[in-house]
Amino acid sequence: MSLECSESPIEGIKRAKRDPVLVKDPRVLQNLLRQEERYLPSTTYFECVQKDVKPYMRRVVATWMLEVCEEQRCEDDVFPLAMNYLDRFLGLRDIGRGQLQLLGSACMLVASKVKETIPLTAHKLVIYTDYSITHQELLDFELLVLFHLKWDVLSVTAVDFVDQILHRLDVVEEERRTARKHANTFIHLCYTDHKFLMFSPSTIAAGTVGAAVSGLQTPCPGISRHRLIGKLCEITNVDIELLRECTELIESTLHANLATQPNATQNQRHGNDSTNNNSALNKYDTSSGRYARAADDGDRGDGNTPTDVCEVML
Repeated sequence: MSLECSESPIEGIKRAKRDPVLVKDPRVLQNLLRQEERYLPSTTYFECVQKDVKPYMRRVVATWMLEVCEEQRCEDDVFPLAMNYLDRFLGLRDIGRGQLQLLGSACMLVASKVKETIPLTAHKLVIYTDYSITHQELLDFELLVLFHLKWDVLSVTAVDFVDQILHRLDVVEEERRTARKHANTFIHLCYTDHKFLMFSPSTIAAGTVGAAVSGLQTPCPGISRHRLIGKLCEITNVDIELLRECTELIESTLHANLATQPNATQNQRHGNDSTNNNSALNKYDTSSGRYARAADDGDRGDGNTPTDVCEVML
């Protein structure tokens, strides 16, 4: 049996193409729906577990992690997977705010090992923190994360549901690729905001796919917004009121992000500027469905300065 591969945006990396058999088989979707509950993080860890870490701190670190993943052109599911590890860990162990960037780095390291052909290196992640952590600290914390997660790292994220949902919607074939790209970008946006912790991955996926499909020039023929939500609920078995709530939160978050976009393009990213409004979230390109990057070479092995080399000060 031969394995078809496609060229990655990073030259020299081969990545497997999507398997149409897995998308068409209904058992895959049902298994994902059953498994997602196993990996849901706590929604109350800020009140019940964490004494020093606050929601805005999570957002700052999540924004930095997203910028690193975008700069390194990681697979779409690396960032959501890393955030799943981070949230699950924070629900189990209390840490200080000074350890939050170290935790984010360790989660990205593990997630890239699970999903990437060529994972992120510990050395590269240390550079991205502006050497605020050491190589050994990162490796030690990686083991600590794996210990608390009981080495169960094959988490189900919202990205896993996107192709499953799009296949079951009557989206024009030419528009499906665009819808997938926008939905994955919306998912990244959701995973930076702690408000979405209350929603399951399938709910987030259904909401983001609905938002992406609604924005297509050629949406599902003959399906109104109300019918689209009903169809998404039918596919994912999500409660319709919960999906409406998630969709409204996605749209309000996206509108707030786009409202700050003109100001973001006037700034330059330097040093510790990652803690202000000049972040990857403010540089979403609606035409391409991706976030803007400072550089476009994307080579993990080069010596170029990364997009956001900084110590996250909380």
